[in-house]
Amino acid sequence: MMWQRKINRALARYAGFQIERVGNTGQAVQQPPQKTAAAPFRPPADPEVDRLLTAPVFVLSPVRSGSTLLRSMLNAHPDLHAPHELHVRRLGVEFGTGLATKAMAALGHNKSDLEHLLWDRVLHRELVRSGKRFIVDKTPANAFAFERIAACWPDARFVFLLRHPASIASSWHEASPDKRTPDEAAADALRYMKAVERARKALPGLTVRYEELTAEPEKTCRRICEFLGLDWAPEMLSYGRPDVVTKGLGDWKDKIQSGAVQPGRDLPRSDEIPEVLKAMCRTWEYPA
Repeated sequence: MMWQRKINRALARYAGFQIERVGNTGQAVQQPPQKTAAAPFRPPADPEVDRLLTAPVFVLSPVRSGSTLLRSMLNAHPDLHAPHELHVRRLGVEFGTGLATKAMAALGHNKSDLEHLLWDRVLHRELVRSGKRFIVDKTPANAFAFERIAACWPDARFVFLLRHPASIASSWHEASPDKRTPDEAAADALRYMKAVERARKALPGLTVRYEELTAEPEKTCRRICEFLGLDWAPEMLSYGRPDVVTKGLGDWKDKIQSGAVQPGRDLPRSDEIPEVLKAMCRTWEYPA
């Protein structure tokens, strides 16, 4: 009957299943939900209108690579606002009805276009509230979406932060020893390292090493300022303030609390490097 077909179509559309006539087994067959194909992402059609941010900065790094330390130093620059990890790429947009889909299509927007508008607005609001010129986002998971970030902000600048792979893995294990074994930490951290390396090969940017940042902080920060077209700011080396949140920062807690960069841990010995990380050590030119 017509009303039954209408109800079935509505169930399929909003609940992801349909009701079918009982077969010989005496059980109704439930259809698996259909996955929605990801909308293609693309650069803004009109950057001057579609984007509020100008030249945002993204620090692409693995977990436990010193990005919190670098973020604190960059945030001390009078022109840079580097908040905590924002994860804006996890913010999504959904069309509530087919009419909304058609209306947005008539304006030239697909789902990804609207998500990019949302991401840009959220970051822009944060930047305006800070009173500074440029925003910096250092969320490590951004490395898995570098292509989309580059498409969303064609004028984005990228800083790649590296650290000895074995040091990253050790710190990742020490951060949550009850969640992952040393071997699991090495394998999981390697996913981030590979993503960062793919981004380094695909995008222009500046590569910075954690070991350089802690051994020669002024020289390294001057390089970053030069890359970003900013004047050198000595306060980047004395960034410690009472409002800095240090909970859960592990290796970098003392450095941030003291307000001065201290040397990092010694590089691991060859027998301390997991076999799974040796290829990445060679790729990043660390002794393996």
